[in-house]
Amino acid sequence: MQLNADGTAHGVLAGRKVLIIVENLPVPFDRRVWQEACTLRDAGALVSVICPEGKAYTSRYEFLDGIHIYRHSLPVEAKGALGFLLEYSAALIHEMRLAVRIYFKHGFDVIHGCNPPDLMFLVALPFKLLGKKYIFDHHDISPELYESKFGRRGLAWSALKLAEWLTFKTADVVISTNDSYRKIAIARGGRQPEDIFVVRSGPDLVRVKARTPNPSWRRGRRFLVGYVGVMGTQEGIDLLLEAAVHMVHKLGRRDVQFCLVGGGPSLRDLKALAEKMGLDDCVTFTGRASDETLFEILSTADVCVNPDRVNAMNDKSTMNKILEYMALGKPIVQFDVAEGRFSAGEASLYAKPNDPIDFAEKLLSLLEDPQACARRGAIGRARVEERFAWTYEAPKLLQAYSRALAEPGRQPRGVR
Repeated sequence: MQLNADGTAHGVLAGRKVLIIVENLPVPFDRRVWQEACTLRDAGALVSVICPEGKAYTSRYEFLDGIHIYRHSLPVEAKGALGFLLEYSAALIHEMRLAVRIYFKHGFDVIHGCNPPDLMFLVALPFKLLGKKYIFDHHDISPELYESKFGRRGLAWSALKLAEWLTFKTADVVISTNDSYRKIAIARGGRQPEDIFVVRSGPDLVRVKARTPNPSWRRGRRFLVGYVGVMGTQEGIDLLLEAAVHMVHKLGRRDVQFCLVGGGPSLRDLKALAEKMGLDDCVTFTGRASDETLFEILSTADVCVNPDRVNAMNDKSTMNKILEYMALGKPIVQFDVAEGRFSAGEASLYAKPNDPIDFAEKLLSLLEDPQACARRGAIGRARVEERFAWTYEAPKLLQAYSRALAEPGRQPRGVR
């Protein structure tokens, strides 16, 4: 597979049909999956997607921008091992049901499974017997995710390691979101390097662009700190709130407003925690928001933050929020995680691991230095424009498909 003479990928997948399965977020809300689907569509493929329902995405079927989207219901967001078992079991039943329906209605040559969980290989297996290919898009390292959520290993952790291994063994090709995940595919999954393609979640600069700042988000305060992400136990929002307590109550800095965008299973608990800490006046939780609202808030923010704890999961994972902050030209404060540092470089300051006091001090040092904010923001924007934008990743996605669809015994010609 090669790019066209004009440098585009249009038509290189003409006649091919793809089924994408994602379980943890609805489409098109899942930005990475939607960008992949659109890239495959633009390359000529007929694309179908199976995903869960979500707020504002409740239609069981939607034909959106040339892509067939089939959605299914799920139990209430999982909490605890039993909750996850119920969620994953229900999802597998719906995914298999819809995959059979799509197979007979639209057809597909490739199933593109996006974890978590590492169970979609069970949907792919019967279709592999029919000659269909399976591409594993490795979004999260599930064993480490479990350990970060529950603080332990045990039988469930061992089961996740087994499911991960079976997923790697079932896949014809593996897509890794960064080099850390690529190493896991080789070391734990036993995959050959030539079957692994690193496709980062680079932002689409047509979609991720600055909006006109809206001072109302500052709530009358001088500074605004922005955050976007899932409100879960492993995202470190509690550490951000501790940093805010230090700034507001210990240092008397009542000129800083925090605006946190996103939904998730811990949203209610985090709101209660902020109120208990005496922060309800200076911390705004918006819940899940539209792109327009999200980018308006981030465009208004002086500094954006990522309080993810330093642990085995976060250290090896690339967070989409970091690249979106950079695309908007915003300086960043985060804890010192390996992939976060790889993405942001000098666009960010790095606090001591899981130390909310140092996080607060790093944040204040940026807020009080507008020149440093501008310089680091410009560095981040340049890194995205020159290295991490989706335009650099789309050809790698097509190269992965080229490998998966290559005739047996024949090496594909890579996309350049």
